[in-house]
Amino acid sequence: MARRTGLIDSAVEQLSSRIVSGEWGVGTRIPPEPALVELLGVGRNTVREAVQSLVHAGLLERRQGSGTYVLSSSEMAVSMSRQIAEARQRDVVEVRRALEVEAARLAARRRTATDAATLVSRRDARSAAYLAGDLDQMVETDLALHRAIVETAANPVLLSLYENLIDAIGDNIRFNFIGEDAHGHDAHDGLIDAIVAGNDARAVDETSTYLSDLVPDQ
Repeated sequence: MARRTGLIDSAVEQLSSRIVSGEWGVGTRIPPEPALVELLGVGRNTVREAVQSLVHAGLLERRQGSGTYVLSSSEMAVSMSRQIAEARQRDVVEVRRALEVEAARLAARRRTATDAATLVSRRDARSAAYLAGDLDQMVETDLALHRAIVETAANPVLLSLYENLIDAIGDNIRFNFIGEDAHGHDAHDGLIDAIVAGNDARAVDETSTYLSDLVPDQ
């Protein structure tokens, strides 16, 4: 039994490594069972149990008559998405505040000329989408701007945490655009100006202010 469990664990590790590395991207179909048997060098039952383990973990999804597809590349993302599925918007904003305020501070300190150009471009795209009244584009460009700020912070752990919450943050942005808390097309001009200028104190203040406005302290 110990040997069989070891084989399954090894198969799970090999399969998940291909998912996490991007070799099998999200949305793609993994090889069929016979190919996996040959690829992993184990029996069919071991392959089936390994695949089922990843289905339970939320990384894979079986589709009747079609095959097995990659659903997510991160168990952490799956776990977090389950935790926040019923989260209140206030809770999401509070987490955004914890991550984005520090991201803004670091971005102002660490931005490069290339980073600055990217942030200005993302800001302009957001403004154009807002003026056009295209909700989907408003959400997409606003999220892209915030992600770019986090990326500019040059902290891989912070970026990983943010990306694992990206769906919840996107939903929160959409909620705010639909509701009465939507900001104007120039809402983030001050923040981007502060980061580009390297003014970390102002960047923190700008971020704290717009997130606090979304859900006032209670």
